[in-house]
Amino acid sequence: MEGRVSDEQAPRVGVLGGTGDLGRGLARRWAAAGVPVVLGSRDAARAQEAADALNSELSPDVPVAGAANADCARAAQVAVVAVPWEGHAALLEECRDALAGKVVVDVVNPLGFDERGAFALPVEQGSACQQAQALLPSSTVVGAFHHVSAVLLLDPEVTALELDVLVLGDDRAATDTVQALAERLPGVRGVYGGRLRNAHQVEALTANLISVNRRYKTHAGVRVTRP
Repeated sequence: MEGRVSDEQAPRVGVLGGTGDLGRGLARRWAAAGVPVVLGSRDAARAQEAADALNSELSPDVPVAGAANADCARAAQVAVVAVPWEGHAALLEECRDALAGKVVVDVVNPLGFDERGAFALPVEQGSACQQAQALLPSSTVVGAFHHVSAVLLLDPEVTALELDVLVLGDDRAATDTVQALAERLPGVRGVYGGRLRNAHQVEALTANLISVNRRYKTHAGVRVTRP
């Protein structure tokens, strides 16, 4: 069991599509760090079931809640979009009004898979992040967490992730907020990676990391060297 330290300064994070591995993994690590979290799903009962499972692992100081995606979006101060690429646009359209005026963190990687492995898919707007901003004109979209392994996030034996999270966006206050959330994860640094227009190559790099991980049977992320 992991203990949690409550922090009233931490924004309430809503994880849309939070019953998937990456969403649950991020929620688990943030909750363990004292960040209030709401898990979202198309099915509110499924979201609550996932939240209950996380709460059974962690101390009850800052319990994880579960809700339908639209209710999760309304409850969140910062919303994280963690759905598969195929459901990305539909989810954002469903939650557009609930996300107005909020920071929305897009973690989605538009990838395809065939017998030769993973590859980046073309996106009309340029990237998933740019699609999100086009669909959410009243929200501030930030890209982040594209290269974080869900396996490591969910593994209770992994106490430090030891990687950097590239954070992309056009609003300095929003990227600062997301960098701070990234650094709530143990062993993680949040590193500003440029404007939202640079999100395509960050999302596409995930296909290369999948190839690395399959070849070497690991869960590699990204580390940026700097002074």
